[in-house]
Parts: sequence; C-alpha cells; structure tokens
Amino acid sequence: MTEPRAPIPVLPRIRQAVLAAGDLEAVTRQLRDELGLREPFSDPGVEYFGLRNAVFALGDTFLEVVSPIRDRTAAGRLLDQRGDCGYMVMFQVAELGEARARAAELGVREVFEVELDEIAEVHLHPKDIGGAIVSLSSPTPPTAWRWGGEGWARRSAPMAVTGVTIAASDTTGVAARWRAVLGADPGAAGVEFAAERGDRGLVEIRIAASERRDPLEIGGVHFRFLRAKGGGEPLGA
Repeated sequence: MTEPRAPIPVLPRIRQAVLAAGDLEAVTRQLRDELGLREPFSDPGVEYFGLRNAVFALGDTFLEVVSPIRDRTAAGRLLDQRGDCGYMVMFQVAELGEARARAAELGVREVFEVELDEIAEVHLHPKDIGGAIVSLSSPTPPTAWRWGGEGWARRSAPMAVTGVTIAASDTTGVAARWRAVLGADPGAAGVEFAAERGDRGLVEIRIAASERRDPLEIGGVHFRFLRAKGGGEPLGA
C-alpha cells in the first residue's frame, strides 16, 4: 500500500470521525454526492461490533459511517435514542501506553482494545470520558491507517477532517477529562465543546477544503468547511 510521505502533524490529532446511521447506503451516498468523496472502504472487521461500515479517505484523515446489522449494539442503542448522529472521534497519539495510563488513573474504562502489526488502539467508555466514544490509536508507521483499507491514499479526496464539536451539558468536566487523557489541550487537536442539554456528543465535523462550500447537515451532524490554505477561515456560515 502506498502511503503519503508528508511529515506527521503534531500529535495528538483527529485521524477519523465516525457517524452512526440507520440507513448506511443513504448517508454514504449523500456524503459522496455532497462532499465529492471517492469510493469508500467497507471493513469486514467491524462485524465484530455488529456493524457494517463505509470509510472515506480525506487527505490522510478519514470519515466513517457505521450501521448496525444485529440487535443490542452500542451504535444501535444510540440510534434508538437520537436517530442518525455523531458516534466516535478517533485520535492518533504519540504514546498509546502513556495515554492509556492517564485514562486508567481517571477511572476511564476501555471498551475495546486491539494490538496488530499495523496499529494498536483502544476505545474509551463514553460515560467515563464524556461526550462521545473516544479512540486512541498508534499506527505503524505513523503515516499508515489500517482502517482506511488497502490503497486508501489512491482513493483520498483533496480535503481533510480538521476538527469536531462535542455538545455536552458539563463542558468543563468533559473538556478536562479529554485534556487529561490526551495529555494536551483538545483545542490544539481541533476539538471544541458546546454547552447543550442532553449530551448530544459529536454534533459538528469541520473539513478543510480548497473551494467554497456551504455548510451541510448529513447523518444528524453539521459539516462546516474551512479554507485549506490561509488560516482556516470559514468557507460559508
């Protein structure tokens, strides 16, 4: 698989944002049509979670949609509560072991753990860390991303996931836990927190693009576009 040679940005950083959808095909089609994304990858491995998915490459970042294929999945329970919505934020970290230790010190439970030749990763319990499921990942080499599928660089659209907004009733507490686990200011990684009753979690994804685009609502999530060059100013209100 051909991987990009560009230097890795400062870590931690958002590597993948995930939506949950009742109708995978409909949301996937809307993302392709509205954002101009290329062919997604369908990972058979997510059947372990009772899901199927579609993963789009945007630069060397990723946008995933998951949909349940059996009852009593975490994504299915969230869909029952909220309908189509944001689901998970996946961070690439420099030292996974240190991040796991920080999470354990806070009493944040791990709900999934995997260690492969190409990547080591854990998922943190959303009730413990707050806001959303948080994934901590350490790919090998750092430019790789197993979850994008073979040849993802050839299917990558010329844009990038640069930030997210997490809506929570206790923004101070959630932001503090994210900061402690990441070992860095979440804002530096592109995470913003919005005070909102109901703890809706991942409500916005920000994407850097080279051309002007209006904001979109897809899969229960607001998509806002920023200028890829020249400081990240909004491309549309």
